[in-house]
Amino acid sequence: MEQKEKNEAKEYKTSTLIKRFLPYFKPYRKTLYTDLFCAALTTVCEIVLPLIIRQITNTALQDVALLTARMIIGLALIYFVLRIIDALANYYMADIGHVMGAKIETNMRRDAYAHLQQLSNTYFNNTKVGQIMGRITNDLFEVTEFAHHCPEEFFIAALKIVISFVILAQINLSLTLMVFIFVPIMTIVCQIINKKMRSAFSRQRYQIGELNAKIEDSLLGQKVVKAFTNEELEAEKFEEGNQEFLNIKTYTYMLMGLFNTSTRVFDGLMYLTIIIGGGFFLMNQKILPGDMVAYVMYVSTLIATIRKIIEFAEQFQRGITGIERFLQIMDADIEIFDDADAEDIIQPKGEIVFHDVSFEYPDDHNKVFTNLNLEIHAGEKLAIVGPSGGGKTTLCNLIPRFYDVSSGKITLDGKDIKKLTLKSLRQSIGVVQQDVYLFSGTVYENIAYGRPGATYEEVMEAAKRAGADEFIQNLKDKYDTYVGERGVKLSGGQKQRISIARVFLKNPPILILDEATSALDNESEYAVAKSLNELAKGRTTLTIAHRLSSIRNSDRILVLTDEGIMEEGNHDELMALGGIYHHFYMMANEMK
Repeated sequence: MEQKEKNEAKEYKTSTLIKRFLPYFKPYRKTLYTDLFCAALTTVCEIVLPLIIRQITNTALQDVALLTARMIIGLALIYFVLRIIDALANYYMADIGHVMGAKIETNMRRDAYAHLQQLSNTYFNNTKVGQIMGRITNDLFEVTEFAHHCPEEFFIAALKIVISFVILAQINLSLTLMVFIFVPIMTIVCQIINKKMRSAFSRQRYQIGELNAKIEDSLLGQKVVKAFTNEELEAEKFEEGNQEFLNIKTYTYMLMGLFNTSTRVFDGLMYLTIIIGGGFFLMNQKILPGDMVAYVMYVSTLIATIRKIIEFAEQFQRGITGIERFLQIMDADIEIFDDADAEDIIQPKGEIVFHDVSFEYPDDHNKVFTNLNLEIHAGEKLAIVGPSGGGKTTLCNLIPRFYDVSSGKITLDGKDIKKLTLKSLRQSIGVVQQDVYLFSGTVYENIAYGRPGATYEEVMEAAKRAGADEFIQNLKDKYDTYVGERGVKLSGGQKQRISIARVFLKNPPILILDEATSALDNESEYAVAKSLNELAKGRTTLTIAHRLSSIRNSDRILVLTDEGIMEEGNHDELMALGGIYHHFYMMANEMK
């Protein structure tokens, strides 16, 4: 099964979800217990009122003279005090209780984001960004209400049902059993519908993620859309997803309607039982009028409680669905991690050796290397050329452990990179790619990303060494210029030089240049090439290039194909060999 399918299709039992969710209450136990105590106080206040009415009614029917002002005022004072307590308890539940839920939501979002940072490229290659965003934003919005109301509502319901049953059973056991017989039947019916609702909510959340992914894809590619005048095509594709979302919501509302209708039917059956049963018991003098009034009030409270729980079921299912999709992130395997005995590498020299390395992608098992051996000397400038799909980028991605080897090992200064901490390993490697990613922010912030905490002067020095300072000084706000989403306000050459400045600031001993100039015009390529030559001084440098003119001065050139390393040597040696490299080089010259 593909990674995408495993992450999105994994389902959990409700009991498992609750069990996995409970630890998030641990830091807020005092708040939770206080919230439940307040819930108990509000329940007591609500339960006492029918007893007061019953007392007044039965006393008046027995002998109106017994109903004194002192008795009425005394009962009224008791109820007044209880209402004040009820108001204070409700305020705590509405304020502090909700804040507790918001904090739990925040903690879950923090954990999900932290876990995402540890997932390998394989996960992100197979999971849409829109789906991920939906899981850590929209899906967790419902958790605030769920975390607050779930324990509170069920606790209140349990208290009211138990207390109501005890009091009603004392008034008339037969009538009580007749009314309560509908409770388990209602519960079974509601569970059946709830199961369908949870599935519908899950599909709804998934479709929201698909819509987010579609919108993101279309907006990020809006230049391509306009260039090919495919606005109508994109609108049709969006409308297809939008209508699918409507269909799912329509089905969900149908279930909700069925759910609410079934509860109202059971409400009516309960009241009908009271009218018929209570009427006959009154007629046969087996229940007092005051008891009947109290009975009706308690049953009304009971039905209101059951209705509230049933209405809360929608919120419950939304929360459970959010927790499930959260856990689908948290349970995604961390494939690249530090071994228990991993150590930091101190002042690496940059000698890299591949020992019988084989590699295939974990998701599609596409084999790239088999028993590859390669030694890269410290400070050496190594270039890698070859046809597309030969594994050039993959080879370089194995060094910082963006992927792990399937077999064999890679060593850095004689140490297996799996025995080095990821942080120290990746801090030792600088990567400049063809597709530069700039974060939404200023020029300064994007360069400083290479070494958080660097001073303004250090950032400027890095920019000067990368040949970027000159064009930055000509920008409207210089280093404080906003670069736009993904750096859209800058040219390709400008973005590339900022990315080089970022690596200068990082100052790693190992450098990987992945077709860093292939997408640039001649003038930009020349400027960037000067920056790269400056950057490569004194560092172990691996360069992947299609433009062979840029690697003529490399210490060593590898020709890598899907069959492995086919040729090896410097430019003159490979040209004299008259093989694959010679063919590539002559073909490149013919195209000029």
